[in-house]
Amino acid sequence: MTAPNPTRAAGAGPATAVGVAAPRPADPRADRFLRACRREAVDVTPVWFMRQAGRALPEYRAIRERATLVEITRDAALCAEVTLQPVRRLGVDAAILFADITTPLAGLGVDVEIVEGRGPVIARPIRTAADVAALRPFDPEASVGPLLDAIRLVRAESPVPLIGFAGAPFTLACYLVEGGPSRDFARAKAFMRAEPAAWAALMDRLAETTVSYLSAQVAAGAQAVQVFDSWVGALAPRDYARSVAPWMARIFDGLRPLGVPTIHFGVVSAGILALQAAAGGDVIGLDWRIDLDAGWDVVGHDRGVQGNLDPSLLLGPFDAVAADARAILDQAAGRPGHVFNLGHGVIPGTDPDDLARLVEGVHEHVARGHAIHEHTAGRNA
Repeated sequence: MTAPNPTRAAGAGPATAVGVAAPRPADPRADRFLRACRREAVDVTPVWFMRQAGRALPEYRAIRERATLVEITRDAALCAEVTLQPVRRLGVDAAILFADITTPLAGLGVDVEIVEGRGPVIARPIRTAADVAALRPFDPEASVGPLLDAIRLVRAESPVPLIGFAGAPFTLACYLVEGGPSRDFARAKAFMRAEPAAWAALMDRLAETTVSYLSAQVAAGAQAVQVFDSWVGALAPRDYARSVAPWMARIFDGLRPLGVPTIHFGVVSAGILALQAAAGGDVIGLDWRIDLDAGWDVVGHDRGVQGNLDPSLLLGPFDAVAADARAILDQAAGRPGHVFNLGHGVIPGTDPDDLARLVEGVHEHVARGHAIHEHTAGRNA
């Protein structure tokens, strides 16, 4: 097995794939991801992983033995360390700020607890218009000051760009109305339909919070931002167009003056992909339920795309991972604007060595003009 070497491609000869530039003299990881987000030529396809900082890494598990997730996000040094761990171990082309999707909710006056094995739990779920009106305005410095300090620490050390992130209003609303994770989001969807004025007020507050939260992250040093809509796949296209898309468009309009790339990602969203793209985002994230080339056709080639390997493949033999990664890269066909990622987050139990091999293999595929090979995989189990 060859050890991952994120800068190895810098010494390779000129690539022949469409949209791939000659090597750059500085560390190519410094702007490879950002260039791809802008659909500019890159030396190799950039790669990072959602939830790359987390339980797949033994060094993260060691920190969790002495600190909860919330405690990590409230300790700037710890948060910065966790954010940087996958950059060091895996050789990825971007870091993403370590936080929970519900982190900003406390700043609205919401009592939220991260329950081990279940996820975020809301002590007093929203049920009425009065509950929505009781949400207080979001003040980033007062609410997430240590997280912003962590961004500054990461920027001082990271060799790769830092992505800030926030949950999308619909996903946050689901937590707030359901009171925690849900299989069908029936209560949230019922509130959306039965109380349209209260729903609009809730989406107003959450959209404003998202813009404020991400703007503060960019001001602290984040070089790109991603908006996660984890539960949006629960919606019919008509519901999305009527009750979610206007606020997503407002968010991306609000982020545009920041001048950083924006990524719009939803899960189980193939049926609303065109609507998501119309709402905004320089790069549209694709989950694994749609072929990358088909998804890019829907999104439009005036946008970048991110994705879209099934994360469960990494729990099995690596030759299957390599084959699917090769298929995704072949579908991208070297066109400017592809950021390789999983179709959702890294699953606990994933071998970090396989993640590192995947990073190296993705880089090799473009730089050397061939697929991920078994000598890169190192093993098939």
